[in-house]
Amino acid sequence: MKRLLIICLAMALFACKEEPKIDYALFSGKIENPADKVVTIYKGREKVKEIPLSKDGSFADTLRVEPGYYTLNHEGERSTIYLKPEDDIKVTLNYKEFDETLSYTGKGSENSNYLATKFLADEKSSFDYAKVFSMDEVDFLATMDEVKSSKSELLKAAKNISSEFRALEEKNTEYEYLSYLQNYQPAHRYFTKNDEFKPSENFMRSLDAIDYNNQEDYALLDTYKELVQGYYSNKISNADNPSEIFEMINKKGFPDLKKDLANMLNYQISPSNKHNDAYYKGIMAMSSDDKFKEELTTKYNKVKKLAKGMPSPKFVEYENHKGGTTSLEDLKGKYVYIDVWATWCGPCIREIPSLKEVEKQFHGKNIAFVSTSIDKAAAHNKWVEMVKDKELGGVQLMADKDWNSQFVQDYAIEGIPRFILIDPNGNIISADAPRPSSPKLVALFEELKI
Repeated sequence: MKRLLIICLAMALFACKEEPKIDYALFSGKIENPADKVVTIYKGREKVKEIPLSKDGSFADTLRVEPGYYTLNHEGERSTIYLKPEDDIKVTLNYKEFDETLSYTGKGSENSNYLATKFLADEKSSFDYAKVFSMDEVDFLATMDEVKSSKSELLKAAKNISSEFRALEEKNTEYEYLSYLQNYQPAHRYFTKNDEFKPSENFMRSLDAIDYNNQEDYALLDTYKELVQGYYSNKISNADNPSEIFEMINKKGFPDLKKDLANMLNYQISPSNKHNDAYYKGIMAMSSDDKFKEELTTKYNKVKKLAKGMPSPKFVEYENHKGGTTSLEDLKGKYVYIDVWATWCGPCIREIPSLKEVEKQFHGKNIAFVSTSIDKAAAHNKWVEMVKDKELGGVQLMADKDWNSQFVQDYAIEGIPRFILIDPNGNIISADAPRPSSPKLVALFEELKI
């Protein structure tokens, strides 16, 4: 009897033992007309897994995941997907018509199908960023309300998506809307060329109640992450004493926020930033990445040498579109306005009509207009043809080593177009001069009596 009792007890304990927790999702599919040998899954910028394709374009693997948004990537084409443990999702698509043929089936697939549908809806809406952000405040708000309403309706119509996912998408819609409001003032100033523009006093009030320290939403939602980063970035850039804001973030900010802000604000250290010292010290305190800090220090030391009145870095024997070569030294005795650009750069090309107008206005004056392409050597012919086709004036040059050219490196150029103004003695007037489309450029030229 005693032995029987022990056996029964053992069986009861075995029966009550918890099943192992499943922490993975099954992910498989097939790609027609594949352009690569792998499919890659990302979580934000972090690579989760690279899955090889079979000869027929099929693939299958297990993914250790936490519930959240991921990215399916195949040779430059991508789709946002939602994965959680126990999902068993199959995807089919034709690479040549990626978004139009994308389809998910299997357990948990409804959430990812909704995201694919939302992407196509966004694409068809033809949201014109420049047009919308150039609107006056009343029309802008009306347009944003329409966008928000259409996304809410799309979500309401979605069937079989999980309640957890639906709640996240509701937050996504709200955070995206608030990010548009947050970006309105700087974007409106940029597109309308009105640097004095300010929205009404109540315009930003809906942002007052936002909790900018929600670590859970920050980890899950890119829309919230963008909102938080924009909030702190604006707070720093608008502060009379940015050091105080950096100090507050370094004391109260959570690690992922500080890491992301450090990487983002790194680009704000530039010749035109009068608070470079505060930015440098604040970013250094935010980061724990020794390599990043070393690179930041190198950049900071470069930028310090680009102050007004310092000798300009030089370019030597750059290819001249008209033949031969040109060096900065050849232009000594004149003011030199340099446009660093490339044929593939949309914002650069949009500045061309304004640059032509400024060149025309100051034709015959003691100033040389120099456009320096940083196209790669493989795009040399494209540069030659674009200069001809667009009838570009001034001195048209091609840098010797694209982004790696010494002149580009010495000026700490990380984005283009970039404009530089040098005086007749070869000294820097502005290492980050106004764009041709900005009224500030002509005002600066007139101030210098060019």
